[in-house]
Amino acid sequence: MAKAEGTRSTGEAYGAPQAHGVAPPVGRRVRDLHTQGVRLYDAARTLRADHARALEAVRSALKPLRDDLVAEELASIPVSRLKDVTEGRLRLSAIEAAGFGSVRAVHDASRFDLRQIPGVGAQTADQALAAARQIARAVEETVSVRIDVDHPEPRTAALVRALYRLVEAGPELRRCLDTAERLHDRLGELLPAALPATGRLRLALSGRHRRETALAAAVELRALTAEAAETDVRLRLTQASADLLREPASEIEAWVDFELRSAEYYSQLAEVSAHRTDTAAAEGFVPSEVAERVHAQPLDDTHRRVSLRGYQSFGARFALAQRRVVLGDEMGLGKTVQAVAALAHLAAEGHAHFLVVCPASVLINWTREIRSRSTLRALPVHGPERQETYAEWRERGGVAVTTFDVLHTLPEPDGTRPGLLVVDEAHYVKNPDTRRARSVAVWTERCDRVLFLTGTPMENRVEEFRTLVRYLQPALVPVIRDSDAVAGPHTFRKAVAPAYLRRNQQDVLTELPALLHVDEWEEFSAADEDAYRAAVAAGNFMAMRRAAYADPEKSAKLQRLCELVGEAAVNGLKVVVFSYFRDVLEKVQGALAQPRDALETSRRTPGEGVFGPMSGSVPAARRQRLVDDFTAAEGHAVLLCQIEAGGVGLNLQAASVVVLCEPQVKPTLEHQAVARAHRMGQVRPVQVHRLLATDSVDDRLLHILESKTRLFDAYARRSDTAEATPDAVDVSDDGLARRIVEEEQRRLAGRL
Repeated sequence: MAKAEGTRSTGEAYGAPQAHGVAPPVGRRVRDLHTQGVRLYDAARTLRADHARALEAVRSALKPLRDDLVAEELASIPVSRLKDVTEGRLRLSAIEAAGFGSVRAVHDASRFDLRQIPGVGAQTADQALAAARQIARAVEETVSVRIDVDHPEPRTAALVRALYRLVEAGPELRRCLDTAERLHDRLGELLPAALPATGRLRLALSGRHRRETALAAAVELRALTAEAAETDVRLRLTQASADLLREPASEIEAWVDFELRSAEYYSQLAEVSAHRTDTAAAEGFVPSEVAERVHAQPLDDTHRRVSLRGYQSFGARFALAQRRVVLGDEMGLGKTVQAVAALAHLAAEGHAHFLVVCPASVLINWTREIRSRSTLRALPVHGPERQETYAEWRERGGVAVTTFDVLHTLPEPDGTRPGLLVVDEAHYVKNPDTRRARSVAVWTERCDRVLFLTGTPMENRVEEFRTLVRYLQPALVPVIRDSDAVAGPHTFRKAVAPAYLRRNQQDVLTELPALLHVDEWEEFSAADEDAYRAAVAAGNFMAMRRAAYADPEKSAKLQRLCELVGEAAVNGLKVVVFSYFRDVLEKVQGALAQPRDALETSRRTPGEGVFGPMSGSVPAARRQRLVDDFTAAEGHAVLLCQIEAGGVGLNLQAASVVVLCEPQVKPTLEHQAVARAHRMGQVRPVQVHRLLATDSVDDRLLHILESKTRLFDAYARRSDTAEATPDAVDVSDDGLARRIVEEEQRRLAGRL
């Protein structure tokens, strides 16, 4: 029935506000909205509660491990240190005479225990206990729990299982929690306020102010629930709760997952434990005005699929806030992830085109990282179809990933300017007269935002740094002086802070040593491909496995290995190179003796500090001497090991970089080899780089070995029997080889 002229709607009758000419809902409509709001509120409240329980489970599992570390540290501190806390006012002679030799002994004692000591009064006992507790609190802020995957025990297993829920929930959890917080707070106010509007009589009996408040709340509730329904908020919150409640199927699964994603576990652990790091070091010792600008820079994670550590978030924000910079973090700190985070943020702001320029050896890795760490399209602009791919990128957008050698063949940017240009291994353009440097210069001039990545410490190469800054912020070049570098890295970094950020592992990875696995995917060169096809045709499994090294001058894997060794050299890190094949190690040795770009950056004599190869034919005593000489070498060194000779019985903890030339048929060989470096006594994170070739035996081998049968292997190899006899739990070499050879013969035959 039409409304009679002169009458008013319910909302108008009650003096309700109008929202853009739309009458507020009343009665049944509000009851429906209220029900939807309650369900949304319950989902938000449930997620917050589930998250709180997950955090408490981690803290509960963490506490006894931290308490043990604190107790161990306190036991090493002499009781005399208590005087330092009290500025020498505490008299300890009687306490020391009673056998209290460490701070731990005092900390564990009660006031009554100390009062029983002759000559110790109430004041002295209280002062001693207070001083011991103060030292304990300081120690607690510095100790870091290390999860030892090679020696699991019930308490660390409980911690891994507790962390599993947070890791499994993924980066979506943080977005859902932020949404839940907002909904919980807003709906907590709106639902009670809108309640009178759920019934006409109830609304009529309410006072004028309460009626207006109820109708205004109903209007806002309608908008809020409509927006939530459009974006499936309740479903996403419910899914996040389900993820937090998901237990690993078994303890074995939790440990295997930890090995695969240890960095994410440690990231969650650092966040939960609120472990204090050196903020200045984590922020690269930049001046306060730069740090404030970086902190004010938002970082949208809508298109990101990975959680960031605090220092990584700062690095991504630094790149965004400063616009044209060099990110020079030490290798192993995740420069690629920080670059992807910056790309994802700019994509959320509406930018559609991005460009990454890198050496050919890491092009595949960049493509994989972008696709796995974000929702962005990655287009490798390389190979015969590079012009077609480049044209597609200009038309549809995404992240174009190309190489230094290809860049000069691409049309110069016109209307399609990247929202961010990323140049990896930027020290490759330190010589402005080279073709690659001129090509990069053209693009940097046309892009508003540019991010150079390099693991080379620029404070040791001031002239090279001036060259890089000239591309980015020319006005800064005159203020870069050699004297700043001479004064020390901190002084240098503060002087060049507008354009340079570098952090070291020891400053930011406080919870490590951890094991950082990186799969280095390479495409066969033409020579590699020819050698591989010949090996497949001959049905020679072992030749297939080392075909990537058949021609050392044109080997893609060998080029990447030299780059990794070169980067380790400039950072003063020791490297162990493992291969199953003696001849592969000999080719590695020859390649390291040649002057290549990556090695030239280290400014050392090619081949210097390379020990081995250490093979099964080398007597045990000679092997140990090689290890001793490698360990004693000052700074960077390389040890070449045949994996079956170097993987068992030797301690290689001087090394913090491990390179595996090829995947192993027996996974235990890899685990045991890496364990030689990643063991007690290792004081730095261990980076494991496994060199892999796409569309090859490497692909097939990994696919088979990563099946569910590895869960049993992962469990069995932790037993004493597995450590002693890896053959007992590994798959059959012959059966696996036949299967892979046959699969590759069929695949390659289909491509002819």
